Amino acid sequence: MARTGRPREFDKQDAVLKALTLFWRQGYEPTSLNQLKEAMGGISPTSFYAAFGSKEGLFREVLTLYRSSHGRVTDVLRDESLSPRQAIETCLRQSARMQTDPSHPPGCLIVLGASNCGPSSGEVVRDLQEERHRNREAIAAQIRRAIAEGELPKDTDTGALVALFNTFLVGLSAAARDGASPEDLEKAIDQIMKTWPPR
Repeated sequence: MARTGRPREFDKQDAVLKALTLFWRQGYEPTSLNQLKEAMGGISPTSFYAAFGSKEGLFREVLTLYRSSHGRVTDVLRDESLSPRQAIETCLRQSARMQTDPSHPPGCLIVLGASNCGPSSGEVVRDLQEERHRNREAIAAQIRRAIAEGELPKDTDTGALVALFNTFLVGLSAAARDGASPEDLEKAIDQIMKTWPPR
């Protein structure tokens, strides 16, 4: 009779979800392996490394989970069925609601996850920088489309407008972490959208 392998001591999907909450609340570097193992039910180092390879490997799985769930609020930046203005405004409003939702830590993992990391966490820092860069490029693409389609004037300062909306998007995380209410952020979005130049 063939021998079956020893069953895994924990639910890996649940473990990644618990790690997501820890990394989101504390950041990558301040979250220790002991905290992670404890959150996963006190699993052994052997089980941890067999499942994830390393803390960095676990964080990459967490990042994949975040992108496919909470992080989807920025997907609308790539939606060309909406007008460029609608796509950017929808992204900001969805992001504000998600980041102030009391069912999970405030802010955005992509912005806050490596904000206090040292040189030893360089790969994680770069992974999150690349995520933010992709969102910035999506904002830029929508603004270029707005100019090409006549939604924005031809003489629009593209770089300045991209910087404005991208900085606001990134800044939502600090505001949410500091306790800004959804209503406060909605009003701020009302104001920033008034800077969208008329045709």
